[in-house]
Amino acid sequence: THLACGFADGTVRLFDLATRLHVATFHPQHGDRFGRFSRAVSGIIITDPRIIFATLDGDIYVAIIEGQHQARRAHIGNIVDDGSLVDFTGCGLWWVGLYAGVPGRAIHIWDGNTEELVYVNTTLTDRESLRGWHMLTELTEAIGRVRVTSQESAVACTSNKYMVLDLRNPAFPLHDRDSARGFIVNSLDTNNEAFIIVDNRGRAIVRRADTLEELCRFNTRLGNLMGCMNLGYALLCAAGVIRVWGIEHGQYLYSFGENIGAVNAMAGDDRHVAAASSNSTIHLWDFGAQ
Repeated sequence: THLACGFADGTVRLFDLATRLHVATFHPQHGDRFGRFSRAVSGIIITDPRIIFATLDGDIYVAIIEGQHQARRAHIGNIVDDGSLVDFTGCGLWWVGLYAGVPGRAIHIWDGNTEELVYVNTTLTDRESLRGWHMLTELTEAIGRVRVTSQESAVACTSNKYMVLDLRNPAFPLHDRDSARGFIVNSLDTNNEAFIIVDNRGRAIVRRADTLEELCRFNTRLGNLMGCMNLGYALLCAAGVIRVWGIEHGQYLYSFGENIGAVNAMAGDDRHVAAASSNSTIHLWDFGAQ
């Protein structure tokens, strides 16, 4: 099992979770064509034996984890026609990109086996088009986020709406919801079948992705936060403190003892949770060791 971290210069560093050692570094093959942040890593997929990562200008790279540590460019970005690739995620079967900059081209889906682009559509980020271009040259707030479930669906959000897509039939979104309160983009995450999102008043709701059935809700009393899910738990970080809720009943459980400072990214799987703080430190928690 591996942990990967992407950086603003396009570099991806890979770590072995068992040994905590750095095992590989991957680099994009081309320079900053459209701005100082155009090579920034938008998202990473680890699906053994491959690692797939994308950059803000839309390029997608594939490498073999145990191979030569050379990243092959599988898709050449077309930033003029598509806008900025603001988030990228997926699994072995599907890759999903969230774009902002060109109306009507927010979601791109690729077949993960053939690497073929199979879908381009949705107006999810149309309101954020100008901000999408600004991301290439400026440090900006997150525009949107996309995550996948294990049921071949994707959940994507901006600060004012979210949608759920069936990756096998994305032309007909399963759900498309606006929010009067607005959402905290960095709070969105999924587990096998559900997703969490927090509104601007700190109210978190966990729903099943396929039906939108509400599984629980709770008040975080938190503002600017970063979140992820880990099996049956929601972990939300604000002001450097990570707090944990159980999603079966929405009960607050505990907070981590240490303050890790400002957080740039969080990720979780069934066993681990990782957070990258702004001082270039990676924090890792192993729930399987309990």
